[in-house]
Amino acid sequence: MDERVSRFGVVEPEELPEDLRERIGVIAEKSGFVPNIFRALGHRPAELRAFLDYHDALMDRAEGLSKAERELVVVATSGANHCTYCVVAHGAILRIRSKDPELADRVSSNPWQVELDTRQRAIVDLALALTRDSARFGEEHLRDARAAGLTDDEIWDVGAITALFAMSNRLAHLTALRPNPEFYGMGR
Repeated sequence: MDERVSRFGVVEPEELPEDLRERIGVIAEKSGFVPNIFRALGHRPAELRAFLDYHDALMDRAEGLSKAERELVVVATSGANHCTYCVVAHGAILRIRSKDPELADRVSSNPWQVELDTRQRAIVDLALALTRDSARFGEEHLRDARAAGLTDDEIWDVGAITALFAMSNRLAHLTALRPNPEFYGMGR
């Protein structure tokens, strides 16, 4: 088995510019390891910095969706895009944030048919509409989300997170990014 993390090599945290070394250090301290995405994107520091900035702006917001709901969007989007790295990494985070050891696996394996409560179903359906056929996204999707109780701010959250992770999924495919082994057991 090929043990490469990325087709394009990796950069270790100590090789990063100081600001990125500090940011990645905080993440590594919290999780106990350096997620491979940061090592893979590290050879382009400006892009890694931009990725982290947009990720944090979307995923760390106090308003709108809960942290678990944000991860639900990531897992549904990544499952629909067949992105192993993001399903595994964010599946671990969803398990922890939702306190549900099965939700991430159920959503990532078939986000279209998984049984969810009304709010979760609306969040996942909205993410899937943008993920699979964004050119056909329209008023009926917004109407359904609003009917399920999502606010316009929450709808924006779903859309922006879906868009970021569509990009992230494609970078993971481009690089053949391997998940860290530590992710598999988290939150189980």
